[in-house]
Amino acid sequence: MSEIASVSIRPFDLPLKEPFEISLGTQHEASNLLVTLETESGVTGYGEGSPIPPVTGETQAAAIETARATADLIEGREVGNYRELVDELRSAFPGMASALFAVETAILDAYCRERELPLSELFGGTPGRVETDLTIPILESEVAADRAVCAAEAGYEQLKIKTGGDVTTDVERVAAVADVAPDAALKVDANQGWSPKETARFAEELRTRGIDLDLIEQPVPASDIAGLAATRDIVDVPIAADESVFTPQDAIRVVREEAADIINAKLGKSGPLAVADIAAIAESSHLDLMIGCMLESAVGIHTSAHIVAGIGAFSHVDLDGNRLLAEDVIDASGPIHRISGPGHGVIPIE
Repeated sequence: MSEIASVSIRPFDLPLKEPFEISLGTQHEASNLLVTLETESGVTGYGEGSPIPPVTGETQAAAIETARATADLIEGREVGNYRELVDELRSAFPGMASALFAVETAILDAYCRERELPLSELFGGTPGRVETDLTIPILESEVAADRAVCAAEAGYEQLKIKTGGDVTTDVERVAAVADVAPDAALKVDANQGWSPKETARFAEELRTRGIDLDLIEQPVPASDIAGLAATRDIVDVPIAADESVFTPQDAIRVVREEAADIINAKLGKSGPLAVADIAAIAESSHLDLMIGCMLESAVGIHTSAHIVAGIGAFSHVDLDGNRLLAEDVIDASGPIHRISGPGHGVIPIE
């Protein structure tokens, strides 16, 4: 294995097709960062991060500054020692989730490209077709229904609907989607917007309308693990922990406090290696696994899809970030990610 010769970072701004509103705010573009890592043998690895301040606590500028600071720690080091490098980076820059996801991905991508190995094989599986859901943001019910019709026509069989505001309005939005897409499997993501009682009222109103949900994701604030557990006790719909879990230690706490039925592991929160650890914790504790994303291009999304193919334990796949962009770095559409190697298989267009 060769040494890391250079690391470069640049802003990676990606306009969205439409404004994307969730309970935490509205985004009009993805203000990401792209890391390019070159080894002394001439191999290049790419990594992407998508900082979202209300979720990761980082601005784009802060994430870029952190990623640039990592160069001093990893340049001149063997790319094959990727696990040691990642451990050092996460100790040196705690909490900088998006920056470290980008750098970690670039390291793993370069390692796999040097070995002509698909990234998925580093995690135990071969690349293949990975099917995602499609997210419908917070919209008026009629507009949400139109989006659902378009999604169904495009082949999406699973839809995730953003909620977390007024319960009655959220119920009407979900009901409108269920009405026009009766065969779709439905998930709901409240992004920390409700209390346990509001979550219970939401679930009960949908139940009385005969609408089934696969899960309700992160209904209460991330820090309120007791509230998450209380919600799980009073709601029949499976509860997923998302923003409550950034690290394997967070996952262990959710398991110990019986706070969720499902853990949503995102590379944008944890990085590939930690997601593998979180998946092992969930599996050993008989919790279901979901994988999610931020608003990433195919660089980040295909990295996550390789983890899905490699680990093979995810019951719920929410990797639609690049489907929400006005233009991606590759030409792709629809619910199927067709991944390949070496590495994550994506070379971003400058």
